[in-house]
Amino acid sequence: MRSSSRSSPLPAAALAAIDADFAIGGLARSRRGGSQSRRRAARQSPAAPEELRRPVGSTVRAANGVRWLPIAGQAQGWDLPWLWSGFSTRMGGRSRAYCAEDAEPELNLGLTLEDDRAAVMENRRLLVEAVTGSAETPLVTVRQFHSNLVIRAGAGDAGRERPRRADGVMTDEPGLLLAVQVADCIPVLVADRRRRVVGAFHAGWRGTVRRIVEIGVGRMRLEFGSRPEDLIAAIGPGNGPCCYSVGEEVISEFESQFVYMRELVHEVYSTDPVRNKYPMLFLTQRAPGHSDIGPQIHIDLIEANRRQLLDAGLRPEAISIVGGCTACHPELFYSHRASRGHAGRMMGVIGVRKRS
Repeated sequence: MRSSSRSSPLPAAALAAIDADFAIGGLARSRRGGSQSRRRAARQSPAAPEELRRPVGSTVRAANGVRWLPIAGQAQGWDLPWLWSGFSTRMGGRSRAYCAEDAEPELNLGLTLEDDRAAVMENRRLLVEAVTGSAETPLVTVRQFHSNLVIRAGAGDAGRERPRRADGVMTDEPGLLLAVQVADCIPVLVADRRRRVVGAFHAGWRGTVRRIVEIGVGRMRLEFGSRPEDLIAAIGPGNGPCCYSVGEEVISEFESQFVYMRELVHEVYSTDPVRNKYPMLFLTQRAPGHSDIGPQIHIDLIEANRRQLLDAGLRPEAISIVGGCTACHPELFYSHRASRGHAGRMMGVIGVRKRS
């Protein structure tokens, strides 16, 4: 008798062993069929946006007018005399591209089409001065493209007309200020307290799925001999779980990579009484998770990157969350999503102070 072409299912013990092997690599076995119910089961209990909001860190106003978020004093281990670090806001610059006519000029740090290049370069000098004390400190930027590419920077990377392509940058060279640009994506800064090595990483959802932060820590270990127990990290302002709605295609990407998916996803319902009472008035043809009526699917990119830092070996107490949601605080931050694409850019910056 010919055997059936359909293979018999594996025993439960064998499947459990396969799942355990996948879990070691931070992966999950695909289970065909019932994908929608699986995704629903992976989500946490329904929540209102205000339940998921994180508080904004304390900003300081520099002598040159720049208002920014320093990490030292707000996070454990960052009060190091050799370390420069912080996150910018939109307040205190020379740009007028993204503010009202009667408002104060702003600190757009991105070379966007809408803004004047001279104003942006002056804004960058102002931020550098606010963080390091000198506007002449070289600033190293990268051309970001939502990758997991991390480069090692040196003095030759400062002030390049065309920066190198990457989404992570690291150095042990004193006197350089490394920067990543954001306007909803998550900036992550890492410092090695023992070896005086620093890294800055740009983690949007694509970079997060590609494990930019976890790979970045691995590169610091490979290039500089950094040990996870010596590292501290700060996660800056970004689009928080209160506001970051996504569609099923993004959920699928995250499910394929992270076994702790349940801890990253929330179903969020609108608290607008008009929308709740008359949902038919707000029907759209947008993809699930992107509609204005609930429930929307929200991902916590901040938690996702915190988990990557833990998986890379950092201690939980060495990871600090600084800042708040960029969409919830338009007076303080730029948000690409909240402004429908008409937004400037902020920076997360870190560097090793020159020895005197």
